[in-house]
Parts: sequence; structure tokens; C-alpha cells
Amino acid sequence: MNSSSTSNDKNVPSDLQKQISVIYKREPEKRIFVNRTVRLEKIQFFGFDMDYTLAVYKSPTMEAETFKLVVKYLIQIGYPSEIADIEYDPMFSIRGLWFDIQYGNLLKVDGFGNILRASHGRRFLLWKEIEDFYPNKFIQLSERRIYVLNTLFNLPDAYLITRLVDFFDKYEKTPDKTGVRYGDVIMSYNAIFQDIRNAMDYVHGEISVGQLKNKILERIADFVEIDDRIGLMLSQLRALGRKTFLLTNSDYEYTKAVMTYLLGSEWRTFFDMIIVSACKPLWFAEGTVFREVDTETGALKIGVPTDPLKKTGAVYSGGSCDAFRRLVKVRGKNVLYIGDHIFGDVLRSKKTKGWRTFLVVPELSRELAVWTGKRELFERLQQFESQLADLYRHSDANTLDKPSDAVVGNVLKAIQALTQAVDQQYGVFGSLFRSGSRATFFSSQVERYADLYACSCFNLVQYPGFYFFRAPMSLMPHESTVEHSATVPPLPEKVDIMSRQSGDGRTWSQQMSKAPTESMEEEEEESGTAGAGSCSTGNASTPTNASSSRPEEGGVDTDESNEDLLTNNGGGGGATRPRAGTTDQLTNDVLVPKQAYVEGKNHQ
Repeated sequence: MNSSSTSNDKNVPSDLQKQISVIYKREPEKRIFVNRTVRLEKIQFFGFDMDYTLAVYKSPTMEAETFKLVVKYLIQIGYPSEIADIEYDPMFSIRGLWFDIQYGNLLKVDGFGNILRASHGRRFLLWKEIEDFYPNKFIQLSERRIYVLNTLFNLPDAYLITRLVDFFDKYEKTPDKTGVRYGDVIMSYNAIFQDIRNAMDYVHGEISVGQLKNKILERIADFVEIDDRIGLMLSQLRALGRKTFLLTNSDYEYTKAVMTYLLGSEWRTFFDMIIVSACKPLWFAEGTVFREVDTETGALKIGVPTDPLKKTGAVYSGGSCDAFRRLVKVRGKNVLYIGDHIFGDVLRSKKTKGWRTFLVVPELSRELAVWTGKRELFERLQQFESQLADLYRHSDANTLDKPSDAVVGNVLKAIQALTQAVDQQYGVFGSLFRSGSRATFFSSQVERYADLYACSCFNLVQYPGFYFFRAPMSLMPHESTVEHSATVPPLPEKVDIMSRQSGDGRTWSQQMSKAPTESMEEEEEESGTAGAGSCSTGNASTPTNASSSRPEEGGVDTDESNEDLLTNNGGGGGATRPRAGTTDQLTNDVLVPKQAYVEGKNHQ
């Protein structure tokens, strides 16, 4: 256990000071991390996704099987049989990468679109090459040529894309660098990408057509982890009088088979309500037809249920979030939804419905292992960053002698080399959350939309039902870099505003003392974020530095203008899988065609 002492505060009773003088922290892998304050005692409904949340697939077994089936399908539609020799490499790709379908480049970017690393196939591009493709080393997510590989189901996609780019780059490049001449045809990177997406749609289809689900059910023990905490967690929540529901894109037959494997034949008794074939993220928008499922035959019943909570474990298909809210009569802030899909599960439920969100990040186990095990690398990186700042410390407008270009260059080279050394501890593309000292696009999305996050949803068993997840203070650069003890020139004398207001009959100090400040904690608005990666304790933690998220080279925060695009981009198996160039009537952004929702191309 770690502990830290708190200083005496006259506003805190002495007996309470003794109780909170030591802040206990759970082991890192058992903790839930806090971006925004959540009080569990106020959560009435706990919702769970199934795939990669309650049903934890074994990695890399799951990805390797998916990869093999997709390659097989591509050969069936005419791709060279030589690609059958390609094997999946789990160390290459990470979530959150952007694929440029025009030039065939895989990009790791920060939250503002600044490019951190780039590869063409498996060959990483030099900065000069990156500038040839992207003159400002910057690209906007709104560009139609960008596809975000944001789900765990996308990991095989990312690696297969790079291998096929390598395979076809053996042939003559087209003048515009958007593809190659393969025999008497042009193979564009866009066409290769679309073929892979179509293959993924087929492989992830319903049991009746898809191959992957059949493979999983044939050898379910080889693909799905058994964790005893699943039953314990759900039982604890229900014992506290909380409602639980399952919300998944998977069809009923597949859901039934997987949940029976995890919880036994009585699996439905662990939930007050079960929704299958949800078609997220469409479920959080206009939704689809809401029907009850006959649990004996799997057929849909006619009519719309009027009281879905009347019988425990009832199964429904489709519907929408608005219909769910009206039927169960619950406010968004009283719902905590837990899933692994940053956009299909978390962004849409947070942004449009105000649900509290809990993101499952299985990769966090590896991230924590490197963060704690390679401490010396991070400390050296910080030292070099400080050394670079020291070179300019005493410079002002009158300084004529700038630091030596050679010295600055040497420090930058050292930072670059150390950043690469740190990245190699995670895998080929480095950390999911950062590159050196800069946060990634995925990291910025976690911070913005996930109230809570952890490596497993089962970490909930470590916390009582009344737990107060308290977000730490997030500091701006002018706060994190300026000590409270620093000397600042006094403000110029002005009219005593408070006295004037008091003379006008507006006693602000009295009004402020009566203001319901507690409501700011209990009814927290969704705007604003606290620092990501904070510890989950019952008390305020050490303030975090928010300055690492600022843009390096201009660029616009892509979150505001592209939320619908983000929500529907890179669906993986978990959300609807978009095809570049198609549009949706609701958002006018890149989406999968409407009919895909009824063709069973949803897997989460």
C-alpha cells in the first residue's frame, strides 16, 4: 500500500484529519482510474457490453484466428495465394492508429492531428518522407481518406493492411503514389483497404453466415477467458439493489452461448434486462425496431414491450437509448455503461445521452507494467526535457546569444533516441497512450469521454457500492509551472468592486456562502475534464498537469467538429463498420450503409 500525509486544514475537523491522513491505493492492476467524479451510490443502472468486456477474448489467439479467416476470404475473391503464408504479429499494431487510405500510410497521431510516427507497410517513414506526404506533419480527421482503427477488433485489420501494402509495393508505383500497377490493373491502397473491410464484415457476420463466431463456439475455451469475478461482480451489484443490463451488438444465439459458458445456464438471472443486436452506435441515435426475443426459439415477438423490467432476464432486440430511458424511467447520470469501444460504447453514450462511462482498456496491464518497470527511462526522458528548457531559461527579448544549434540538436537527438527506447518496451508502434512526452489521439479521447477506465470491468469488485471516485484537479500550464510561492507583481489599484456591490445592496459574499456548492460534486455537468490517469481514491489526489495535451504545431481539436465521424469510424467487430465514401442521412459523415444494421455486420 502507498500512503501520503495531508497537512492540517482548519476547515477540516481534527478527527476527520486523522482518518484521511493516510490515502490508501490499491495495486495498479486492480484499480479504476478517474477522469471525472463518479459516486457509485448514485448509479441506479449498471450496463455492460459483452465482447471484450464481460467476455474477455484470449489475445493473440482471437486476433490470429480472425487474421487467418480474413486472408482466406481475400484469396477466395482473387487475391494471390502467396498471402496465405503471412502470419499475424501481435507486437505490431495498437488501437487508435489512423490509416490514410489514399497513400496507404499508418499514422500515430496526437489529439490534435500532429503526426507522431508513420509507416508505409512495415517500414517506418523518415521525417523527410512524412513531410512529403503531409507538409505540416499534420492531418485532419475530417478528411475522408482517414479511417481510425480504434477497436480491439481492428488489430488484425491494421497488421493485414501493412502486410498487403508491403506485398503489392513490390510492383511499379502509380505516379500519384496512391497504388501500384499489378499486371494489367491498378491496385489502389483504397481498393485494398475496402477489400479488407468487406472481408472483416463477412468474417464477423452472424452465426448463419460468419465464420469467426462458429469457430469461437466450436472451441470456446480456446478463445474466451473464464474469470470467477464476473458472477461475483454482478451478484454484488444486484444485492445492493442496483439494476444490471446487458447491451450488445451480438445476436441472441451467440450471446446465449458465450454467456452460458461464462455464467452457466441461469445466466439471464444476473441481469434485469438484456438487449441483443443493438446496432450501436445507432442505438444511441434513432435506433431500430424494439422487440422481445423468444428465449426458446430465438425468434422475435410482435409488439413493443411496455414494462421490460417486469420479468428478470427478459431478452430484447434492437431499440434505442431514448426508448430505453422512457421504459425504465432513469436519468442519464444515473446510468453507468461499461464497454471497450471508445466511440461505439463511450463517446456516443456520454456525448448524446449523458450516461456515466467506464472504458475497459485491456492494454492497460502492459502499459502499467512498463510504466512501473522502466521508471529509469521515463526519469531520463524528463531530465532531457528539463535540460532543453534550461538552455533557454535566462533568455529575454534583449538576449542576443542563442543556444548553440549543435547543443540543442544533441539534446533533441537524445530525446528522440530515448523516446524510441521507451516505445520499444510496448511494441512496434509504442504506447497506446503516448509517444515520449506527447499524448496520443487515443489518450485524448479516453480523457475526454471516459469518466472511469481500467484494464478490466471486474475491478469493480474491489470497491464498495457507495464508493466516491474523486477526480483530481487538472492544472493548466500557468498553474503547473508556477509555484504558489512565486513572486508576482501586485495588481494595480482599482475601485473596490466588492464595496461598490455591497453599497448597491448586492452582498456577494453572503450569497456565495449560501450557494449550493455541494451540488457541483453530486450533479456534475459533463463539460470539462479532469486529468486522465488519476488515482481512484476517496479523496482528492495530487493535481495533474494538463499541459501535455496542448497542440504542438497548430491544428484544430478534432473532437468538436467530428464527433459523429469518430463515433462511427473504425467500427471493428464491435460497432457498425463504415466504408469510406458512404454517408448517413443523420450525420452526413462516413458511415456504413443502413442495410448493414439488418445484415448482421455488428459483433459487439
